[in-house]
Amino acid sequence: MKIHRSWHGVRLRRLSASADPDEATRAITLPAAWDDAAAAGLAALAPGAGPVSLPVVAEAWIRPIADKAAQAGMEPSFGDRLHWLLQLRRGAPTASVWQLRPDPNPGFVLNLPAFIDNAGLFDCAAFAEAAETAVLTLSFAAPASARLSVSMTDLSGLLCALGIGYGSDDARDIARALAAILRGRADVASGRMARLTDAIRPAPMDWPAPPARTPVPGLAEAARAARLQALSVEGLRHIATTAIAAAGSADALLGVETGGIAPAFSALSASGGLSKAARAWLGVSGITAEEALASVIGGGSPIPLYGATEYALMHDAVAPFIEAMPARPAVLGKPLPVAARRDLPARRAGYTQKASVGGHKLYVRTGEYEGGALGEIFIALHKEGAGFRGLMDQFAGAVNIGLQHGVPLEAFVEAFTFTRFGPAGSVEGDPAVRQATSLLDYTFRHLAANYLGRRDIPEAEIEEADTVGDGARDGSPLLPLELPAEASPRARRRALRVISKAG
Repeated sequence: MKIHRSWHGVRLRRLSASADPDEATRAITLPAAWDDAAAAGLAALAPGAGPVSLPVVAEAWIRPIADKAAQAGMEPSFGDRLHWLLQLRRGAPTASVWQLRPDPNPGFVLNLPAFIDNAGLFDCAAFAEAAETAVLTLSFAAPASARLSVSMTDLSGLLCALGIGYGSDDARDIARALAAILRGRADVASGRMARLTDAIRPAPMDWPAPPARTPVPGLAEAARAARLQALSVEGLRHIATTAIAAAGSADALLGVETGGIAPAFSALSASGGLSKAARAWLGVSGITAEEALASVIGGGSPIPLYGATEYALMHDAVAPFIEAMPARPAVLGKPLPVAARRDLPARRAGYTQKASVGGHKLYVRTGEYEGGALGEIFIALHKEGAGFRGLMDQFAGAVNIGLQHGVPLEAFVEAFTFTRFGPAGSVEGDPAVRQATSLLDYTFRHLAANYLGRRDIPEAEIEEADTVGDGARDGSPLLPLELPAEASPRARRRALRVISKAG
């Protein structure tokens, strides 16, 4: 099949990927700048099981839709618009459109951060046009479907790039305006299809007016214009057109980091580095890498993260505009009292302990309050993967929050000694600990010995199977046949072993 002209000159790369680790890989060709997650997303979207080239498979579903649009008297550049949406990673349909199969509720994803232009401004006109294009695309791809799901995604990434805190009133006003544009232009496109097909349904204006202002230039005006256009629609082709959908393969193809309107739960990417949203936040906030590191070392957080309460407020802000929403996140009625955080001194005592567990080096660094009480820990790994190092960094940060809010070190020692996963084995370089069943087991045995004077913790029992990937000596996995006699959960955890067979 002939490649569309918009892909000429785009540098491509080829790699192997699969939609699922248990499935056979496919040869995937896509733009060189796109990440491996996009390749996995394309492997899931594209039909068949053989090699996939993004320009070729995109033309396979775009060409029939563009032909139908031309027959309906629409502009001849309709196919160009779809190719540009995909190439700029602004929008893509869900699997049924790629695979040319019927779907009672086909979907189209619009990636909000991708609509930021080279000047760092949100392109309101392009987003409005994309919303209308998405509805028309799904209408031609699935003419029998009365329900469509055109969704916007990665609101969190957009807000970070704009320097707007997710939990702020400004953020919710931005979300309302975006939802109004999406709903208004979707209704306009549905009305346009109704005139072509004579399948006209009532067009009630059952959604509110958008906010009068937002911090984003032109956004409030574009939202008001979309609502005025929707008011002029005489009838709709569809029962519903808009949704906030769960993240899927189309999101992965577009490079989406946080699905829908949810907040980001971490500043780290899947590879263990900073996420695109986190880097954008630091850049727009003018925070240098050195300043960010200093903030973290001082117990602060240069990248704000939000939870269920802020998510629920955002859900409430968007829901009146959108026809299909995910469940509202649950929020605890009355929060439990939290002890005030006790800040560490700017210049603090502590030490660094170098050790090796089963041949894997690590460094445990501590920070102390005046008087010698433990206030923070850092765990640096020598040769583990980026993902494992990132998880260990975040784990240490969570422990630090607990220590600085009054959680006793004894509670952490009780919870994390005898945790069992590789690497494990003999400990070298630390006379206080001889063996450890995991890096966490070693860390809290060491802290118990040096800050609590604990010498009563039983020595860890290490077997060959405690190392990640090792199997039993006879080649078969071992499973516990009987529960141990000890009543304590900690003792049970110490005795039980589940060993996975390598390969």
